[in-house]
Amino acid sequence: MMLFSAQGLTSMIQNAMVTAGQLWQSVRGEAESALARDPLFGGTLTRAILDHADLGSAVAHQIGERLGRSAADRAQFARLTREAHRAAPDLVEAASRDLQSIAVHDPAVTGFLPPLLNYKGYVALQAWRVSNWLWRQDRTDLALLLQSLSSDSLQVSIHPSASIGTSVFLDHATGIIVGANAVVGDEVTILQNVTIGRKQAMPGRAPRIGRVALLSSGASILGDIRIGDFAKIGAGSVVDRDVPDGCTAVGVPARLVNCAEAGLPA
Repeated sequence: MMLFSAQGLTSMIQNAMVTAGQLWQSVRGEAESALARDPLFGGTLTRAILDHADLGSAVAHQIGERLGRSAADRAQFARLTREAHRAAPDLVEAASRDLQSIAVHDPAVTGFLPPLLNYKGYVALQAWRVSNWLWRQDRTDLALLLQSLSSDSLQVSIHPSASIGTSVFLDHATGIIVGANAVVGDEVTILQNVTIGRKQAMPGRAPRIGRVALLSSGASILGDIRIGDFAKIGAGSVVDRDVPDGCTAVGVPARLVNCAEAGLPA
């Protein structure tokens, strides 16, 4: 099997995503190098990476470790995640694409192992993917339990009925809330303390976030609105109307800026 260095694989990702299997070989290589540099890290790396045959199993371990409050709970949530992965292999490919997106968009990352082990936003997103699978199987009580545990343990609350694409990056992640029926497109980056949800007095549809959008820290996206592809929402902004493709919205309430670059009036 061909092996890929983290640097080489990141370069490939700039043009096209690689498979979960290719990514896993790079993660294992990073783990083996880290173990050689610091043997005291060995127990953690063995349990988290080297004991596992593939990325899905390692992700299941991370979900169990982060959400479980006892050894029995941790084992149960890991088994549940593996069950979901067996039934829906696309969840593992989504986990792979999410991890690759971090490598592309986070300048602090030099490999795939650190975000897999340490980024709670990544784990929270994969736990949501399992809860969403459960929701679609009509196992709603268990799905909501996973949401609650993720909120308690990781400070990220994503309703199981939401819809989220792949290559999504929850950056820092603390305080992110994604409400029921919200839609988030592919390649979206969401920073800490972002809220995506309905207005209290408005029972209509939840927000829809387009592809490659950026939601900066503290932003609130409220109501039956659409944030367009490649749009940007400024830090602390409150958005309650549509933002066209390619535009930036800033302020409270948010106003449109930089729409001229997208060929639209501000």
